Amino acid sequence: MTRSLKKQKELAFIIDRYPEGAHATAIPSLKFIRSDGASQPIYSIYNPSLCIVAQGSKLIMLGQESYRYDPASYLVASVHLPITGQIIKATAQYPYLSLQLDFSTDQIVDMIKEFNSERDLKEVSRRGLVVSQTSPSLLEAVLRLVRLLDTPQDIPALAPLVIREILYRILQDEQGAAVLQFAVAGSNAQRIAKVIHLINRDFAKPLRIDELAKAASMSASSLHAHFKEVTAMSPLQYQKQVRLQEARRLLLSDIPEAANAGFQVGYDSPSQFSREYARMFGRPPLSDIKRLRESISLQDAK
Repeated sequence: MTRSLKKQKELAFIIDRYPEGAHATAIPSLKFIRSDGASQPIYSIYNPSLCIVAQGSKLIMLGQESYRYDPASYLVASVHLPITGQIIKATAQYPYLSLQLDFSTDQIVDMIKEFNSERDLKEVSRRGLVVSQTSPSLLEAVLRLVRLLDTPQDIPALAPLVIREILYRILQDEQGAAVLQFAVAGSNAQRIAKVIHLINRDFAKPLRIDELAKAASMSASSLHAHFKEVTAMSPLQYQKQVRLQEARRLLLSDIPEAANAGFQVGYDSPSQFSREYARMFGRPPLSDIKRLRESISLQDAK
């Protein structure tokens, strides 16, 4: 058994202690995910984060692109991205086991002086989500972070240092520039990150490309080009996914205002909302929510 395989098995063993579901840990930015079977598509908005699979595999859809990762690879999202995720390899005997480590651009900025590629990153925008091969050094650093959960008294002093090393390993990787670009002052990627923040903050408001372009100090055509390079979709498509995901969350919440979910997320036309909702989730709102609640009830009954 190779050293990397031993490390993967150790990581899987630690996560396997947890029951099915997503679990926060004593390290605030770290959570574990376990699933005892393959899943239906799950819609969410990824935070900037590192995702590592210890066992099983997962498929991520960003726009029209697909990314598969497993114990031999890891995924990094560098900005907030609306994605569709699906666990495609998991059983009760060999469950899907993974971790997610959130990070911030400020943490990357803190390390940027250690790199000399800042000038090269200002003009070229790269995709905000990448899959790379997991190196032994990255896996070892992740394991050292996870092992701290057994000595919680060490977490405040040591976890920030290990997380810094993990980010360093990612930035040193062949696709590290995809993460680093968002921390380079004045880069096109940093400007797009600002636009992404504005869309997420004001997703229920009409999308005004001229205002977003002005905020990014770009022309409208340049904004479209760089936004699509980072997110694999146009600003309008991005906003639509954010709106519909929030509407679905509201409909599942059982709060009185949920009936007007379409209006709350910015749709003036109920028919347009229902049409676009069905196009994204496969069913009209009421039918989709009924199916989701039945699925949740079945899981709770197990």
